[in-house]
Amino acid sequence: RSSSTFFSAPGLYNVSSGAGAGRSLPLGAVFSGDEWFGSLAVSLQQVDPSEQNAFFGGIFSCPTCAVFGIDVDQARRPRGNEYVLASAGRRLSEDWSLGASASWSGLNGVDGTDLLYAGSAQIDQFGGAWDLRMGALKEFGDDHSLEILGLYNRFRMTHDVFYLDQFWDPNLLQVSQRPRLEQNLDRTDTWGFHVEYERPLASSGWRIGWVGTFNYKAHPKIPNYEIQNIPRDPGFSRAYNAGMGIGRTMGSTTVGADLVYEPIWSHTWADSEDPVQTASGETIIPGGKTIENRFRFDNVAFRMGISDEIVLPDSDTGLGVSFGLSVRSIEYHLDQTDHVQLTNRELREQWLEWSPTWGVSLRRPGFEIRYRGLVTHGTGRPGVRRFGGCFDICLEGDVAIASAGGTGILAAPSGPLTMDPVRVNTHQLSISLPLNIGALRGAGRVEEENR
Repeated sequence: RSSSTFFSAPGLYNVSSGAGAGRSLPLGAVFSGDEWFGSLAVSLQQVDPSEQNAFFGGIFSCPTCAVFGIDVDQARRPRGNEYVLASAGRRLSEDWSLGASASWSGLNGVDGTDLLYAGSAQIDQFGGAWDLRMGALKEFGDDHSLEILGLYNRFRMTHDVFYLDQFWDPNLLQVSQRPRLEQNLDRTDTWGFHVEYERPLASSGWRIGWVGTFNYKAHPKIPNYEIQNIPRDPGFSRAYNAGMGIGRTMGSTTVGADLVYEPIWSHTWADSEDPVQTASGETIIPGGKTIENRFRFDNVAFRMGISDEIVLPDSDTGLGVSFGLSVRSIEYHLDQTDHVQLTNRELREQWLEWSPTWGVSLRRPGFEIRYRGLVTHGTGRPGVRRFGGCFDICLEGDVAIASAGGTGILAAPSGPLTMDPVRVNTHQLSISLPLNIGALRGAGRVEEENR
């Protein structure tokens, strides 16, 4: 039976301690016919930069900034992103369906990127991403189903980072500032494959399912983040997951839980631009590796939830409520080798992230409204330790991880860093309205006849 739905799901989030915020407004429609189905959606997003990266708290002036086109206050202005998604599919038979989707993102502000360039006066981000997916669904007669998905993602960003270097001006006998521009490229290509299978669990009313995913990421260029300070670092990553979930619907109540294991291997390195002499007197030729970073992750995610809907007596109104909890354990081992100084260091880190969720819904024959809230505890935002108004780059010690833009790849910092604890609050309101295409066509024919 043909049906169409219009939806909107505006959302907002904020990070405690002034570490960022954002809001988005998506609009879209889903169409489904006897054989063909598809969707189209667009979204506008606004991202607020972190207040933690305000250059030295704004206590220094910069008379020459305007000459070089630097507006220090611009670093605190919100940035806008655009997203477009289109999908289409066809039912080949009663048990086979094929589908594909394509999405484009125009990005001018990726959340958290400003924190990776500690001490910068201004960051201009521009670029985008393409995402292509194709999948198939096989439905068996006994309520079994098998899903297969393949994807390719192309991520391209450019970061123009302005710094204000301080120096002693002997003519003015005072500390002055000299603007400096660094351009960093962020390039990642991702190929992925996903499979999912579910079936009834005997005759108890429970259903059980399994998932498996493989992603390969190639990094032609990872930015030279200030907190990382490793120039020209390409690399690659392999990420897997394997999980199992179980759920049951009893009348209007649905419960479920799943457990997913995520092993990840990441290998990045720094290339030498010129011949480099090592501590032993040997020479690393141009293009040779000066530093190698090897990450091994063993992450585990556990999620559980329950939802219920009550239909009011003598009406078509349904009131729903849901609660959930997501716990994520992140553990990694870093093995960093410096081929110039001929040194090696290892680091192991582990922490937990807790995300309670809740939601309410109102369903009527003509519309449906849902609200969803989420709070994430136990996470952190990277920063650089400061002493006396300047950045300390002499001490060794703390090592933290930082998400490289939207690529999900980890940078290995070489200086004293901090992971400031923050709390992420997310709120989303979604509205769905059925579209009566037949009625619209009929109205169009009547109007045409009246002409």
